[in-house]
Amino acid sequence: MATAKKTITQIIPDEKLIDDNHIITLYMEHVLMGEEGPKTIYAFCKKNGFDESDFYTFFGSFDNLKQEIWNKFLENAITTLHNDDSFATYSPKNKLLTLYFTLFEILTLNRSYVLFVLKDNKQGMSNLMQLKQFRMTFKEFVKNNIATEELKSSKLSKITKPVYSEGSWIQFLLILKFWMGDNSKSFEKTDIIIEKSVNTVVDLLDSQPLENIIDLGKFLWSERKM
Repeated sequence: MATAKKTITQIIPDEKLIDDNHIITLYMEHVLMGEEGPKTIYAFCKKNGFDESDFYTFFGSFDNLKQEIWNKFLENAITTLHNDDSFATYSPKNKLLTLYFTLFEILTLNRSYVLFVLKDNKQGMSNLMQLKQFRMTFKEFVKNNIATEELKSSKLSKITKPVYSEGSWIQFLLILKFWMGDNSKSFEKTDIIIEKSVNTVVDLLDSQPLENIIDLGKFLWSERKM
């Protein structure tokens, strides 16, 4: 199938260069090593040997920085897809599969951080301000690169692109929730849930959902104790 996973590599910034990537790396290391965020921007900068003004060159606050971390995850995924010449030739279904597979590979590279910030949230993942810009960019990408072709070929052509992109976002959150509790080798069960959930959505658009809904339901039921 045309949705083979992409190999994602992390870019380690020059330690002497103060840029947004370097500050993000320092922040994530601080959070993971101390299991909490830094108390003040001044203390964070002082500890890491650069001026507070350098921080404000790139970020207005820690909240802004935390949103940007998620933006980087998604930007990395989108760049990977755009750099693949064959992506444009994929069917809408395979484009969505490839987006999810690529994005979850990137999240897996940063799993310790993602688990910490999501499990630390008491309001539920959908309310996380950290995902605000991520959500907007995600929906825009789906709307402009996947939804148009999918809806054109669907029997349910009255579905709007915003509705489709919102549905894809909810689907992503459900997969994310599953991935957080996935203890399988190489997160192979998350790969299964990605394929099953995308197949179900595609069949829903084609008005033939029954078999795939049952298949997905059985799988979710078997994993209910996770």
